[in-house]
Amino acid sequence: MDPLSVRAARVDDVADMTEIYNHVIATSTAIYASQPSPLVDRRDWFKARTGAGFPVLAAWRGGELVGYASFAEFRGAWPGYLYSVEHSVYVRADCWRQGVGSALVRSLLPLAATMDKHVMIGGIDAANDGSLRMHERLGFQRVAHFREVGRKFGRWLDLVFMQRFIDAPGAPRVH
Repeated sequence: MDPLSVRAARVDDVADMTEIYNHVIATSTAIYASQPSPLVDRRDWFKARTGAGFPVLAAWRGGELVGYASFAEFRGAWPGYLYSVEHSVYVRADCWRQGVGSALVRSLLPLAATMDKHVMIGGIDAANDGSLRMHERLGFQRVAHFREVGRKFGRWLDLVFMQRFIDAPGAPRVH
């Protein structure tokens, strides 16, 4: 198997990222959306995310994009949440359980530290055992379980929030 590399995503990666994203929408409950996202919308997302100074990372293996991850504000831009971010990670289905998601999330952590973030949060479908276990291995803890907050494929979905401290719990901040 070719080695995995993670780098900053570029706008020319967005088409492959959109394919992964839309496959996740069509086949899983990892995204609580039911309609595919048009390429133009994903390009707008990418430009907004990177334009705001947030990272978007791409994982490559054998010359192919196999996953991507990013983080941005938690709960919008409310000032009280300035030091918290929410991340997302998506892996091409044929590359699950190959360390791609872990490598991407591990690569996000030092970027969050550089941006003076304190907590990283992930919202994960409660039935997504693979993602829950991966996050636990990376030091995330389950902090909330919201019952039946989503609906897709004709059934109610539970959402788990997991969090990981970027620096020490209780670490001081100026603001």
